[in-house]
Amino acid sequence: VPYIGTVPPAGNPEAAGSPSAPCMASTMTPAWRLGVLCLCLFRKAIAKSGLQHLSAQPSASALAKFDPDREIRSSCDWTENALYGEHIWFETNVSGDFCYVGEQHCFAKTLQKSVARKKCAACKIVVHTICIEQLEKINFRCKPSFRESGSRNIREPTVVRHHWVHRRRQDGKCRQCGKGFQQKFAFHSKEIVAISCSWCKQAYHNKVSCFMLQQIEEPCSLGAHASVIVPSTWILRVRRPQTSLKSSKKKKRTSFKRKSSKKGVEEARWKPFIVRPIPSQLMKPLLVFVNPKSGGNQGAKIIQSFMWYLNPRQVFDLSLGGPKDGLEMYRKVHNLRILACGGDGTVGWILSALDQLQLNPQPAVAILPLGTGNDLARTLNWGGGYTDEPVSKILSHVEDGNIVQLDRWNLVVEPNQDAGAEERDEQQTDKLPLDVFNNYFSLGFDAHVTLEFHESREANPEKFNSRFRNKMFYAGTAFSDFLMGSSKDLAKHIKVVCDGTDLTSKVQDLKLQCLVFLNIPRYCAGTMPWGNPSEHHDFEPQRHDDGCIEVIGFTMTSLAALQVGGHGERLNQCREVTLTTYKSIPMQVDGEPCKLAPSTIRISLRNQANMVQKAKRKTSIPQLNDQQPFPERLRIRVNRISMHDYEALHYDKEKLKEASIPLGLIVVPGDSDLETCRSHIERLQEEDEGAKSKTLSSQKLSPKWSLLFIPYTFRSEHLNYVTEISQDELFILDPEMVVTETVSTSPGMPDLVDSSGEFPELLLTLKELHKLGADLSLQDPSGCTLLHYAVDTGSKDTVKYILDNAPTDILDVTEKENGETVLHKAASLCQRTICHYLVEAGASLMKTDLQGDTPKHRAEKAKDAELAAYLENRQHYQMIQREDQETAV
Repeated sequence: VPYIGTVPPAGNPEAAGSPSAPCMASTMTPAWRLGVLCLCLFRKAIAKSGLQHLSAQPSASALAKFDPDREIRSSCDWTENALYGEHIWFETNVSGDFCYVGEQHCFAKTLQKSVARKKCAACKIVVHTICIEQLEKINFRCKPSFRESGSRNIREPTVVRHHWVHRRRQDGKCRQCGKGFQQKFAFHSKEIVAISCSWCKQAYHNKVSCFMLQQIEEPCSLGAHASVIVPSTWILRVRRPQTSLKSSKKKKRTSFKRKSSKKGVEEARWKPFIVRPIPSQLMKPLLVFVNPKSGGNQGAKIIQSFMWYLNPRQVFDLSLGGPKDGLEMYRKVHNLRILACGGDGTVGWILSALDQLQLNPQPAVAILPLGTGNDLARTLNWGGGYTDEPVSKILSHVEDGNIVQLDRWNLVVEPNQDAGAEERDEQQTDKLPLDVFNNYFSLGFDAHVTLEFHESREANPEKFNSRFRNKMFYAGTAFSDFLMGSSKDLAKHIKVVCDGTDLTSKVQDLKLQCLVFLNIPRYCAGTMPWGNPSEHHDFEPQRHDDGCIEVIGFTMTSLAALQVGGHGERLNQCREVTLTTYKSIPMQVDGEPCKLAPSTIRISLRNQANMVQKAKRKTSIPQLNDQQPFPERLRIRVNRISMHDYEALHYDKEKLKEASIPLGLIVVPGDSDLETCRSHIERLQEEDEGAKSKTLSSQKLSPKWSLLFIPYTFRSEHLNYVTEISQDELFILDPEMVVTETVSTSPGMPDLVDSSGEFPELLLTLKELHKLGADLSLQDPSGCTLLHYAVDTGSKDTVKYILDNAPTDILDVTEKENGETVLHKAASLCQRTICHYLVEAGASLMKTDLQGDTPKHRAEKAKDAELAAYLENRQHYQMIQREDQETAV
């Protein structure tokens, strides 16, 4: 039995840690020996059945008896029946993780078929749906998100305890010894490699030398993002108020009505949960509001990620009641910040809720843009859309962002009694969809196109489920409206007065067909309609916090030129606008369209909202496990791996490292992302002469090399800092690197294959036929091309030859029987090199077969997790590239 702990054996205080100390067993007292034995048995027990004894346990009053019929929740329970430490379950397709309850309690083990699994968003354990009840038997609860408010402890300073969880897979390094965790490439390994805290994310090896028992009850620091996390000790569950039973019968009779009404008011105001913060200048608590309807399915995934990093009770789904309740609950929290995950409409919704609550001071709002458009997010440097940036990085940006002001403008509408009588249209309305705007208010051509799209989508929502199709509809509607000239007479039916200056004659002389009242520099998914202010010295540079609004006019030509860098006609910068219309005209407020009856509209400054502007460049982001700032400079060794070695040794990272060839040394700033590292690696071989002296490898890199991180496989380069991967060594995968080793064959066996395992006769025949005029894009009756057959044989050189010489149309040709492309077939056969060739050639990663599977799904079914990860990563890039092309169109 090894010596555990820091207390020396009784009667021999010098023995502990001494090289010449006698045998431990000979110096131990019986009581000490028994204690060590019990400790070892305890270690063995928790390693076998889960970490049920390591989490800090709540008081008996905090625990509710498990109800087998209780609904499996995917959101926090805010009622008085909330369970302490209740898990938050989401569907998952993770098949590699073992059920957390362990083999002894797992029901699914006895079944011979696949069983659905669920994953807890807050502590990331995976269990079978039918085994959730078994978690109660092993007494494993999720990290607590609140505490009970007993009369004695409501004001007591309490600390958050670690929430320890066993992990069979763990990234990063051990907090104690600094060594990495052994990743089991057989993903069905039962061995528990790490113990980690789901609050602070610290991780330790699952052995006594790294994880000591005294760490169980240590206070948790909450990790790298402690300043934005709302501790569970701040959120209290309160008891329902009780009525007094000591009042006299006489008082009850005389004041029955008054007390009944007072009791009703108290019942209406009573909430099961309250927030009692402990103010600190270092704290910037964050509320996250997610609109799951924005950005397709991005919102649902984002909710789970934020629940993992934060307290689940500071993350709110806006589809479950809006932002008002959450804002009201946290209204007394000092230095509160808000993260709005959604489009510009979501941001406006939250700002309007803040106006209603009249919080003082008003919390600053940051933006995580989902969906398209997002002009306000672009203005505040948050970008035009979410691209799978790590949530840890987003939280750091929110914490370190600068607080700026955003002007907000009132829209007051009154009917225009002087307008002539006109036949009332069914679409016509007497009020605008919003009475305040943050981005812009416009009328004319652009509003008419938006209104047509909005009405068509309301009538047939199933036809508008594609972002590209939506943009094509916009283009078609705009062209149709241009031919009909529905907005060409706009100037004849309006009157515009800006700060007392009548601009009507100017609008009519320029024959403007669209007017935009712009509060921010961005408009229409990123365009700059105000243009370069240096061209006109009559106006000040445009700002979103100067109390002025920009008035811009467009003709059809100038509106179309916006997409290629043009701008509109600058009319005025003013503080008040009076707009009078004499007929019903299409209008839109921050993208919400309507057709407004003849009216007088007054625009004036409403207030200024506090917003978080993302800093252009980060200087330091603490890491999750070590919580240290970036080093100033990093010296990183770069090694190259061939596709041949990668395919042969991907299951063993140590052997793969040994097979790599040193390429050179790069020196980069500590806060560099991987894209910066890529540019430094390419500079190693920019000049032929310089390459000979700077690099250790004489062979140049091929154009198709990619960064590879053992054991993380492929990562998005612009979304990750190099320190998140390594601080001393990087590996690159070069698919065209020449392998000098030859393949040994058995004695007497003819050498039919070359060094890459190919059949050269097949390729030579194909080349000869192609020279004679053979068409490489022919299909057989089943829909298969030559590329399908080349993938079937696994001939890499043949596949590469066809890709280099055949039209790109053959990449996405599907078989008639099952609808699979060549990339589907290669993924099913786990042909990594061929998949790499096909993806680089432009094969679609989003195309599905007749079963609805993408190539990534095929790789998952073939149990090649690394190939699936690579395909998922490239799928993300492909989606970004196509979105950029659509936006340009």
